[in-house]
Amino acid sequence: MEFSYFDNNATTRIDEKVLEAMLPYLQDSYGNASSVQHKLGRQANHAVEKARLQVAELLNANPKEIIFTSGATESINTVIKGISKNYKTKGKHIITCKTEHKAVLNSCEVLEKNGLLVSYLDVDEFGQMDLDKLKQTIREDTILVSLMAANNETGILHPIVEIAKICQEKDVLFFCDATQWIGKIPLDLQKIPIDILCMSGHKIHGPKGVGALYIRRKSKPIQIPPLIVGGKQESGLRGGTYAVHQIVGLGEAAAQVNFSEPHENIRDYFEKKLIESIEDISIKTQRVKRLPNTSNVQFKHVKGSELMTKLSNIAISSGSACVSGDRDPSHVLKAMGMTDEEAYCSLRFSFSKYNSKEEIDTAVLQIKSAVEQIRAHSPIWEMYKEGLI
Repeated sequence: MEFSYFDNNATTRIDEKVLEAMLPYLQDSYGNASSVQHKLGRQANHAVEKARLQVAELLNANPKEIIFTSGATESINTVIKGISKNYKTKGKHIITCKTEHKAVLNSCEVLEKNGLLVSYLDVDEFGQMDLDKLKQTIREDTILVSLMAANNETGILHPIVEIAKICQEKDVLFFCDATQWIGKIPLDLQKIPIDILCMSGHKIHGPKGVGALYIRRKSKPIQIPPLIVGGKQESGLRGGTYAVHQIVGLGEAAAQVNFSEPHENIRDYFEKKLIESIEDISIKTQRVKRLPNTSNVQFKHVKGSELMTKLSNIAISSGSACVSGDRDPSHVLKAMGMTDEEAYCSLRFSFSKYNSKEEIDTAVLQIKSAVEQIRAHSPIWEMYKEGLI
């Protein structure tokens, strides 16, 4: 039986052209990009700068505004910890949201123990935040607003254009974790005044272990100290030998992004087939703006962990890959007002250009069979169907 991969928000399959671009820098062109005194070093340096340009072009940014990191988690730690350190004379207040990625929430939690003040914005039942509440929460001592562009579990889109404008009006830095948005929806940094933004290569069919941090060049430069010190790589903002093959992969992945391939065709087809085939399921975020590839489905009285066990040939997720081993219910779904039971019965399906309708047809049949098997042996389901609960 064929294996179906529907966990693309966790990581994506590397694009063939990306792999092809990377291979020379693992074999023949193996020079250190900082060793520009010789040919191999200059080749590597040129490859790094080409990748910087490719990432910048995807974001419509200046290449000098792009800093290579190991991925979004490192970028998030660099920004939140760096801003809190360098702007402490201005204030100690940061604003974020209860549904942010754990890299943001845990960074804030660590800093709170050292005196940082953090406001966590609520969301409604659809995962949407109140922009008026954001405005009211910004204070004189607010130094940073850290809000993601798109939620990795539900696909919910935050209104980043409006958020950026609010922060600009209030003269507060806006840091946007755009890891899930990049590559799925166009983002033009010449039109959206985001100050700082991060992304990861492995979410856009690039390699793992590499990402980019965008820091807008302003008349009053944004002050972020390095999290990793070493040499003078990345203008002193990120020390360490360049992982040239990974950076090349990120650049090529950025160059291969094609917005003419609409992911929502597959997602919408999947949801339609699922709703037609299985009773008592719900897609709570179906009627709000969300990522075109993401579907978070709740199967009434069917534990997601049990369903995943039965679907061993289908890759799906109960939430963020970074907390998939956590036994607690999703903090994102709980923030949206779901009960523990509802959260435990929810699964995330996330698609890519490598998925097909034929694959969906087969998978829906398997999911239907698994759900029916679980419910057939469930006293709770029987009581529910009899109207006793």
